[in-house]
Amino acid sequence: MSSRKLLPKSGPERPDAAYASELRSFGRRRGRRLSARQQRLLDEVLPRLAIDIAAPPPETLAGLFAADVSEVWLEIGFGGGEHLLWQARANPGAGIIGCEVFEDGVVKVLSAIEDDAVANIRLCTGDARELLRWLPAGSLRRVFILFPDPWPKKRHVKRRLINRALLDQLARVMQAGAELRIATDIGDYLRTILLAARGHPAFDWQAEAPQDWRLRGPDWPETRYEVKANREGRTSCYLRFRRNGCP
Repeated sequence: MSSRKLLPKSGPERPDAAYASELRSFGRRRGRRLSARQQRLLDEVLPRLAIDIAAPPPETLAGLFAADVSEVWLEIGFGGGEHLLWQARANPGAGIIGCEVFEDGVVKVLSAIEDDAVANIRLCTGDARELLRWLPAGSLRRVFILFPDPWPKKRHVKRRLINRALLDQLARVMQAGAELRIATDIGDYLRTILLAARGHPAFDWQAEAPQDWRLRGPDWPETRYEVKANREGRTSCYLRFRRNGCP
């Protein structure tokens, strides 16, 4: 039996089962066997960076970061961390919370943080919806959800992360004028996202022309999943929504 430790839980147990009907929106947590260095990163570095959502949130989220930051962003499901790390390095004045349950992706980001002394990233290794419930209202200036798990089988579609309930949670924690970026390469998931977001009173789609949702823009770097999708002939779509002033 492997002695490798699981990622620590980042939130409390929910004995009241208040959210028991909430289906898990992610797959496996672990991949390859970890090296000694990777295990050390989980044991020693992650505890310093992981957000404890069992504790009350700080008065301002900027206080979570070692760097001096003026606003806070969130990436849900950062995968291998390419986009998260790029944004953190390109925007040192923004504190970025990265949420990811897959162990391999977490250790990649921890390794980069240690090697490059990146001071404006904090991590959550649990369900993003629990993190969203913990975050103070109006605390985020930007949110990224890039290529979320498509759950392609018909019987699994209900596990997809992006729906009206998630958008309700995002509307609460995003400031007026904040930007939500979503990318997918799955056609029917794109339809579901657009129906949910365009029907939500708190979000305005920023596309002005049909080709806009095919363009990433210079501040939207590629992820490895996107490269794979494009290589396999799937069309990647990039959506930007603005949090308006609706309650």
